[in-house]
Amino acid sequence: MNRRHCATAAITLVCALALLTSTGQASAAPVPEPSSSPSSAAPADPSQRYSNADLEKVREQIETLYRKAGAATDAYNLAEEQTKKQSGEIVKLAKAIVDGQARIAALKDRAGAQAREQYRNGGLPPGAQLALSNDPKLFLDGINKVRQSQQASKSLLTELNQTQQDLETYTQDASANWEKLEANRVKQAKAKKKINAQIKAAEKLESRLEKKERDRLRQLEQDAANRAQTAWLSSGAIKDVSGEASEAGAAAVAFATAQIGKPYVWGAEGPGSYDCSGLTSQAWLAAKRPIPRTSQEQWRLLPRIDIQDMRPGDLIIYHADASHVGMYVGDGAIVHSPRPGRNVTLAGAGSMKILGVVRPDK
Repeated sequence: MNRRHCATAAITLVCALALLTSTGQASAAPVPEPSSSPSSAAPADPSQRYSNADLEKVREQIETLYRKAGAATDAYNLAEEQTKKQSGEIVKLAKAIVDGQARIAALKDRAGAQAREQYRNGGLPPGAQLALSNDPKLFLDGINKVRQSQQASKSLLTELNQTQQDLETYTQDASANWEKLEANRVKQAKAKKKINAQIKAAEKLESRLEKKERDRLRQLEQDAANRAQTAWLSSGAIKDVSGEASEAGAAAVAFATAQIGKPYVWGAEGPGSYDCSGLTSQAWLAAKRPIPRTSQEQWRLLPRIDIQDMRPGDLIIYHADASHVGMYVGDGAIVHSPRPGRNVTLAGAGSMKILGVVRPDK
């Protein structure tokens, strides 16, 4: 056991070193220096250090970092789910092994009892002495008892062999599940380090800005989202979208919207905070329709539908790597948990790049 933990620690250390030395993972591009020469993008207010163009670069850098943190969060959540599953399997197998060992002990006791009885009968099985009798009735009774004894012995041996084979299978499965468990723990540790590195880099970028600049940065974020939403609506993407929520979908929407204002925390599934897929999975769980935990698994496993057929309660998956998810609530809007530093909120469904739509209750 100690050897396994040492190996896990060593692997985790290697992952950490690789993370810290890899390019662009643990550090962000430097914040542009404040504009010193007049230009069309220069600050209108001379007291401002950064032009809108400078802040737009910062915004893009921060968005990229949080996108990477989101993808790593999905990897962490998936590894956590798999770890829970493997742990549960190991517990079941451990119980099966204990039960199998007890069963083998009982069968061996029965076999021993049969052997002792034969020894007391001079090495003959039960009924054999009657089979040697000159009395026809005793002879027939003896033959039947011999056959019953033989059948019982055969059944006992068959059951003992099968139980031993099952025990070997349980042991092998437990070993395989343990290896998977350890591998998932390594994945979790690696993903956790990457998440923290990306978030720390993004926070460092933003911390270099003064309060007024952070306010302008947030306005630039909103402006970018508004432009994307306007372009999406103008494209006619939801021109004919008019589907009504199912009973389960309405329940999921009610749960999700009730969480508005609660903070984003990566890996969180409520009740006080959520990450993006933690919100959607818990909302559908509240609607009595359990769905996969991560946005990538939701995209991979849930039925996909066309945007034109979308209805409230459906999940919109974002970005090429399916690293973000929001719940459609109607009128071109979603409820989602955006990123660290933000709260669960309503947003335009087209404010981010849409990968596709899935329906949990199809």
